[in-house]
Amino acid sequence: MLELDQIEIEQDGFRLCADLAVPRGQKTAVIGPSGAGKSTLLSAIAGFIAPCAGRILWEGRDITGLPPGQRPMSILFQDQNLFPHLSVARNVALGLRPDLKLSRLEWDRVDEALRRVGLTGLQDRKPGTLSGGQQSRVALARALIQARPLMLLDEPFSALGPALKTEMLDLVAGIADETEASVLMVSHDPADALRFASHTILVADGRALPPRDTGELLNDPPPALAAYLGK
Repeated sequence: MLELDQIEIEQDGFRLCADLAVPRGQKTAVIGPSGAGKSTLLSAIAGFIAPCAGRILWEGRDITGLPPGQRPMSILFQDQNLFPHLSVARNVALGLRPDLKLSRLEWDRVDEALRRVGLTGLQDRKPGTLSGGQQSRVALARALIQARPLMLLDEPFSALGPALKTEMLDLVAGIADETEASVLMVSHDPADALRFASHTILVADGRALPPRDTGELLNDPPPALAAYLGK
């Protein structure tokens, strides 16, 4: 379980509070108005932003002071963070060893991760020669190979067309079900939240609220979410 215990985040006059828990294995959307703090919330969980108060716990362990690389989570960003001078295989291998000094067994794991995301045979290609969907799959393979129990998605598929985005969300959902990973996904699209996430965290008015059933939240949104959705 991920717990945000009376977390407070302050940045350049912006303040966000959170006191909530996300069960292990749950797929959770994070939704709310632009600028409400959705990405800020994920950055704090990942360790890129330090809260000024409160604790972040995973399975009862306080991870608030751990650097990002030592936290039990992987994160996919909107820009994918692929290195253009490295091959597809080497971009994925960075998830195992930043120095890329992998054993034969570890390279086999890279090949298996690429197979699982449908990129078999593209190991030697450079990211610039791939389509947007294929680049998203490379980033997902890198997250997959880390085998972390919590995956954070900061709108990594927002630049894709509707059909391809749906395909990627279904792929992430399938992998999460197989590995029993928890997923937090920032989204601006309520349709994505409904398709992907059983529960949703609303971020609005300086607070990240505890997860609610996605369908119930969207069918009967509080005022801040209703205004954002145009209801």
